[in-house]
Amino acid sequence: MQFPRDVVGMRRELHRFPETAFLEYRTASVVAERLFDLGYTVKAGAEIMCMDDVRGIPSAGDVEAAKEAALQAGASPKWLDKMSDGQTAICGEMRRGDGPVLVLRFDMDALPVHESDAGEHRPANEGFASQCEGRMHACGHDGHTAIGLAVAERLSQIDAKWAGTLRFIFQPAEEGGRGAQPVVASGLLDDVDIFLASHLGCQLPSGQIALAADGFLWAEKWNVTFSGTAAHAAMCPEEGRNALLAASIAVPGLYALPRDGQSDTRINVGLLHAGRTRNVIADRAYLELELRASAHEGLQRLTEGARRTLEGAALSQGVHVEIDVYGTAISAHSDESIMKRLEAAVQETQSGTVVRNWPIGGGDDATFMMQRVQDRGGQAGYCLIGADIAAPHHASLFDFDETVLENAVNLLTAFVERSA
Repeated sequence: MQFPRDVVGMRRELHRFPETAFLEYRTASVVAERLFDLGYTVKAGAEIMCMDDVRGIPSAGDVEAAKEAALQAGASPKWLDKMSDGQTAICGEMRRGDGPVLVLRFDMDALPVHESDAGEHRPANEGFASQCEGRMHACGHDGHTAIGLAVAERLSQIDAKWAGTLRFIFQPAEEGGRGAQPVVASGLLDDVDIFLASHLGCQLPSGQIALAADGFLWAEKWNVTFSGTAAHAAMCPEEGRNALLAASIAVPGLYALPRDGQSDTRINVGLLHAGRTRNVIADRAYLELELRASAHEGLQRLTEGARRTLEGAALSQGVHVEIDVYGTAISAHSDESIMKRLEAAVQETQSGTVVRNWPIGGGDDATFMMQRVQDRGGQAGYCLIGADIAAPHHASLFDFDETVLENAVNLLTAFVERSA
C-alpha cells in the first residue's frame, strides 16, 4: 500500500478510513508498517495491552469485519495477525545509548458520527471525506496519528539529536475512556522518565501552544438497561411493565439533578433505544450516558444522584434497571519540568505563541498514563496545539486548520531533542 509521507497527506489518508474503538486495524497496521520501515522495534496487540478489565470489547464478528475491511484497504496481514480481539495498540521503540526513557502518545480512533457532505465542508469538497458510512474523524485523531508518524520519521534520522530510549505509543479507544488503561496494565509505562501527550484544537486558536491542558474532568460512562414486561397495549396494558416509560421518566430526571456548588458537573444522555412496535408495551429500553465533574468528590455526588434517579424511575414502573459502568476518566496535572521543556521547544522552533494553561473542556484517558508515570517517579505532561476548527469537536462538520501540522511536528521533535 502506498501511504503518503508528508504530514498533511497522511492526515487526509487516515481521514478517509476512520475506525472506532478497538477496531482501528487499518490505522494500526499502517502505523506499525511505517515504524518498522523507519527502524523502530514494533510491538502490537497483546504484547502491550492487558484486556482483563476492559468493557465493550467488540464482538468476534465486528473484529473480523474490521480486519477484512482493513485488508481491502491495503493493510498488511502480518500486523493484523498480531492484533487479536480488539488489541489494536502499537508501540515503536528505538534506543541510542544511555539516557532517559521518553514516551510520546498519540490516539488513533474515530467516532460513530456521520460526516457532512455539505459544500462548505472541506474534506467533502476536496475529496478526502470518510469512506465509511456512519464513522468520522471528528476530533482530530487523524491529525494526531499523522503528527506522530512524522515525528517518528524525523527522530529516526541519524543526525537527530537525542539519546536514550524513545517510545511512540499509538493508542486505540480514547473516545469513551477505555484504551489507555489496558496499555498501562501491560507495564509499558513502568520505566518511563518523560511522558507527553498532546491534542489539536480544543478551542485554542491556530498559532498558540498551551504548555499544559488543565480542567480534565473526572468521568464515568454508563450503559443502562431497563427490563420490563411486554403486553398488548389495548387488550391488557395492566399486565405490562413499561421500560420505555421508565426511561422517559429517567432522562429528564437526570438532566434535572441539582447543580453542585463545589464542582462543575456535566451530564449527557447520548442514546436512547426502546420498544418494539406501536401496540406492545415496551419491555426493554437502553440508554448510553456520561457523567463528568471537575473534582472526584463532585463526580461521586453526581453518580449517586444519577443512580437514585434511574432506580426511582424503574421503581415507578415496576421494571428492573441494570447500570453498567462502561468507561472512566480521571484528572491529571502537567509537571512544571515538562512545561519548561515545551516552552523552550516552542521558542526554538518559533511554532507558536505560548499560553501557559488552557482548559481542555472535557477529558482524555491519557491521564491514566500520566498518573502511572508520575506515581513511579517520572515526569508527565499534556499540551494543546492550537488549531482553528470549522465546527465543534465531535460535530459532523468538524475539520481543523492543517497548516498547524508541520509546526506540531517541529515542536514535538524539538521537545524530544531537548529532553532526551
